[in-house]
Amino acid sequence: MAETDTKTKEEVTTETTDVEAKPAAKPKKKKVKRNVPLGQVHVLATFNNTIVTVTDSNGGVLTNSSAGACGFRGSKKGTAYAAQVAAEKAVEEAKQRFGLSKVHVFIKGIGLGREAAVRVLGSANIAVESIQDVTGVPHGGVRPRKARRV
Repeated sequence: MAETDTKTKEEVTTETTDVEAKPAAKPKKKKVKRNVPLGQVHVLATFNNTIVTVTDSNGGVLTNSSAGACGFRGSKKGTAYAAQVAAEKAVEEAKQRFGLSKVHVFIKGIGLGREAAVRVLGSANIAVESIQDVTGVPHGGVRPRKARRV
């Protein structure tokens, strides 16, 4: 006659799990929360879109958002309301993650979202240290047409 196993189901399962034991995982390093009380807000306001970027004092990007990223499509991206929503999203995230409290604002472009994006900063309880317009200005202009010969 053949010998029968007298092991119970629990004993069999514990044996298989002991063999398949995984090596100990490395302890994860705790992520240090970066604190940036003073930063910069760059607003690029074109006729088609508004992009808001929040950076630290050196220009390193903390957060950013745009009207298109907030769900606006087509001609709605160029509106003042879309710029307001984009600025709210970028500033709230920077405030929450990095403790942003004071900013220098740099505005570029001639779109409808210029002032709307700056107004958001006041409603988000962020102190605006300065507002600077860095829109490119043409100097010298394009080459004139050749003289007409009659």
